[in-house]
Amino acid sequence: MSRYASETSVSTAKSRDEIERTLRRYGAEAFGYISEAKAAVVMFRIASRHIKFVLPMPDPAEREFTHTPTKGQRRTAEAADAAWEQACRQRWRALALVIKAKLEAVEAGITTVEDEFLAHTVLPDGSTVGEWAKPQIALTYRSGAMPDRLMIEGPKE
Repeated sequence: MSRYASETSVSTAKSRDEIERTLRRYGAEAFGYISEAKAAVVMFRIASRHIKFVLPMPDPAEREFTHTPTKGQRRTAEAADAAWEQACRQRWRALALVIKAKLEAVEAGITTVEDEFLAHTVLPDGSTVGEWAKPQIALTYRSGAMPDRLMIEGPKE
């Protein structure tokens, strides 16, 4: 199976701009991003929810960039950089697609902002619901038993 947008020529900056335009069109009240070597983070607020997507970025030193896929020959530095840039562009296009699809599903009444973005909703400590829930779900599957109570504190009064 081929990877979505694996041959895209759309720059990462254009994808970021598209994400921001899409978010605004669907009612997001704020938008921001952070970019570093290992990941990019896209954040926004919509329907009074703070949402955060962490987009893992490929390591330019990985063999898939430094060597050719067919013969395993070492690529030139320029060719390796071009392959890495292509992988970055592909990931940004995929994120743009995911966000647009989620917002369109909400707009069409298929789902809600809360349901569609639940895993990416930011909690008061800065983590996301997905980051918080994954270990608890794994524990529940390992034990085979549902928890008898919520595993978080209730609101403080």
